[in-house]
Amino acid sequence: MNKKYRHAEICMNFAPYTSSETLPLSAKLLQGLVLKSTGSWYKVRVENQGIWDCRLKGKLKLSKTGVSNPVAVGDHAELEAEPGQKDKGLIVNIRERENYIIRKSVHKTGHAHILAANVDQLVVIASLKLPRTSLGFIDRLLVSAESYHIPAKVIFNKADLLSEDENQFALELAEMYSRIGYESFMTAVPTGQGIERLKDLLRGKISLLAGHSGVGKSSLVNAISPGMKLQTQEISSFANKGKHTTTYAEMHEWEPESFLIDTPGIKELGLMEMENDNLSLYFPEMRPFAARCKFYNCSHTHEPQCAVIQAVEDGLLPIPRYESYLSMMEDEDNRR
Repeated sequence: MNKKYRHAEICMNFAPYTSSETLPLSAKLLQGLVLKSTGSWYKVRVENQGIWDCRLKGKLKLSKTGVSNPVAVGDHAELEAEPGQKDKGLIVNIRERENYIIRKSVHKTGHAHILAANVDQLVVIASLKLPRTSLGFIDRLLVSAESYHIPAKVIFNKADLLSEDENQFALELAEMYSRIGYESFMTAVPTGQGIERLKDLLRGKISLLAGHSGVGKSSLVNAISPGMKLQTQEISSFANKGKHTTTYAEMHEWEPESFLIDTPGIKELGLMEMENDNLSLYFPEMRPFAARCKFYNCSHTHEPQCAVIQAVEDGLLPIPRYESYLSMMEDEDNRR
């Protein structure tokens, strides 16, 4: 099998149900979109019937899927009405996902956690101050999106807090990501910088917003659609860290057919089922050079006549991205 597609096949093992496992359709089954997941109850927009409170039917709850959350925001659900209950239902099946963003579960060892499913794009929200987002964290999110063929963007928020030198550094980072193929720019809610551009980026799409706690995801959502009034919180100047203001992942329709998925802040991002021999495939700027390496299984870390290492030395590949690659490779080696 072509190595390029091997990872996609591995990842499909985490979809809760395939066509062979799908429950028989019934005329009584309703169709819905999962808007919010609390782990036990779900907000589901039921076709032509508004938003219902739903729970999982036993068979779905007990299914061994390898994920800590068998139902995720963005899932297309099939459900039954709860007998004698108004606007309440039982989720009996999840239709096959087009894609999803996944991470290692922080609660269940060996399990994965799905951040959201069936998204059109991932929007990484980062900040260089209060709190500072590492480039390694950004790159892990981008690699995760790349492995599932999900377009991604990088937004550097809180530009109003930056000094002149810091602002120049942020501009250089945005330019680096844009050259690679990830649209990137700066935003600031108090000044309105980049807000209209962000609206244009999100309009007509299902967008997953992801980043550390405190980077301003909820503030950006409020700036885009003030009517949502999502909870925000000041950053501690002592700890220079954010607190969770979004407790559960939730999808918001801020304009007709324009959806935002706001997620709880991610402290660390553990890549799921990302094997070393596939990793360079998910760094788009490395692909053309990797094809020129002397050895077909080159790890791009130490081998002679490695075209990737040579490109880094020649300034043709950005050093911060290559350092992120080495860090991910080392993490996999340590796990082994």
